Amino acid sequence: MARTKGDGRPAAAANAAGATGPRTIDRSVVDAGRLRARLAAVDERAAADPGVAVVVRAPGRVNLIGEHTDYNDGLVLPVAIDLEIRIALIPTEGRRVEIVLDATGERAGFDLDDIGERRGGFIDYVAGTAWAMHEAGLPTRGFRGLLASTLPQGSGLSSSAALELASAWALSPATDPAVDPVTLARICQRAENAYVGVACGLMDQFASSCGRADGAVLLDCRSLEHRAVALPLADHAVVVCHTGSERKLQASEYNARRAQCERAVAVLADRGLPVRALRDVSPAMLDGVRGVLDDETWRRCAHVVGEDLRVEETVAAFARGDLDAVGRLFAESHASLRDLYEVSSPELDALVEIAGNVPGVVASRMTGAGFGGCTINLVRRSAVEALARAVLADYPRRTGLVPRVLAVDPAAGAGIVRPSIR
Repeated sequence: MARTKGDGRPAAAANAAGATGPRTIDRSVVDAGRLRARLAAVDERAAADPGVAVVVRAPGRVNLIGEHTDYNDGLVLPVAIDLEIRIALIPTEGRRVEIVLDATGERAGFDLDDIGERRGGFIDYVAGTAWAMHEAGLPTRGFRGLLASTLPQGSGLSSSAALELASAWALSPATDPAVDPVTLARICQRAENAYVGVACGLMDQFASSCGRADGAVLLDCRSLEHRAVALPLADHAVVVCHTGSERKLQASEYNARRAQCERAVAVLADRGLPVRALRDVSPAMLDGVRGVLDDETWRRCAHVVGEDLRVEETVAAFARGDLDAVGRLFAESHASLRDLYEVSSPELDALVEIAGNVPGVVASRMTGAGFGGCTINLVRRSAVEALARAVLADYPRRTGLVPRVLAVDPAAGAGIVRPSIR
């Protein structure tokens, strides 16, 4: 991204398993021990004293439902996943940060006391995090590190947020960043908003920082109240299908949609309506001002207003075990993102259609900001292989692209990888 939220996710997020993807369900993981060993191969101090290396990790995320609602003060339902970014690092006495990408050998760095402007590469997310930590009054340290990832590049699985959270842990001189996980997420969001230049909401950083290994988390992006939401994972699996096409959403387009929402709120407020964000707009209120907003802006608002309601309904449906309702709500969300917010793509639509024809697929929709990336699917465990076969057989014929099928599990939020954990 230099960069953009979508067109150029951090180069660090290149998939360690290869660009074309496997012909089976992907379960790749970055082993902490092997990462330490590879760090020793490129760092003399790590080679001389392997025990001095520290490994930090931060997960990517999928969003079950609640797309483009976070920057409208709305509701989201993300799941942190076990595809992640890891940094093996050697703390240093100096104030220099140097990172090598494990996948490519690319090196980049900066001085903590002279961070400077954006450079146009993956290091911007690390530098931006250091800048935001300094702005928040948090201490930072220099380090030399090796960065590896299992997050596919440009997939919409929040590789930028994962890189920011991993960087925050790597930069922290103590055993943790000394702030609570939500505050740390907000600091990392500021890095992306104010330094990288992408007007993202809080969801991605929140999910990477506050994820739970036992399910999803419902987040109110206004109050920051959040709670766990149990998923039916005993009999169902979360499966991500990657289009094989990087997200092509330019920062300018992403920011333009946010600006449309903000302009609509200003118009409604000028008419005396008690509105601070689209979160405050009801369907009836929106219908009442249809002639005031241009058609495109009205459609953007209609998606956000409807999506907030769908999040609430989805949480209620999971609570009562009504998976038919979950499937309907996912389908409505995808149609709204395609037709009203206009951030889907033919590739995403094809994956959703293929999944809908596989018995045992409970729900399917695009996930993330859009224009490429991934779909999220809730699938009966007995049908996961059937979905993978259908996608791998039908999707290339329809699009000319090679997909990836990524079986994921919920994961805990960012932190240090203890030596006993791979």
